[in-house]
Amino acid sequence: MWVKLARAFSVFNRLSTKDIATYGLTQPQFAVLETLGHLGPMSVGKLCEKMLVSGGNMTVVLDNLQREGLIERIRSLADRRSTMIRLTNKGETLFTEIFPQHAIFIETIARVLSPEEQLELAKLLKKLGLLLDENPQR
Repeated sequence: MWVKLARAFSVFNRLSTKDIATYGLTQPQFAVLETLGHLGPMSVGKLCEKMLVSGGNMTVVLDNLQREGLIERIRSLADRRSTMIRLTNKGETLFTEIFPQHAIFIETIARVLSPEEQLELAKLLKKLGLLLDENPQR
């Protein structure tokens, strides 16, 4: 089962990453825009948590997005150790333009499965992730 799951993820991820590259972004950059676009401004720590990544690589990703004028860092007045990340107007515009296109691309490649199969796969993957997260010793 592991090999099949890993191979399916690898192919799906490769196709998704290739589509994201057509927008001039890397997959981590797109993930930041997507997370902020859907959930709004958040701290770097919360952003890492939502994206399931550590902070090490996040600094470079955020630096590059900030250099492109897509995000801005805002120092917290209450806690100087905390930095909030939010989309700029340019970042919001880009997110609004490209997210629907990428979503259509994902829907298109997922059509190798019927709608019923897609729902069942989503249900099973959610169950697998939740149960393993609750009790990894199963």
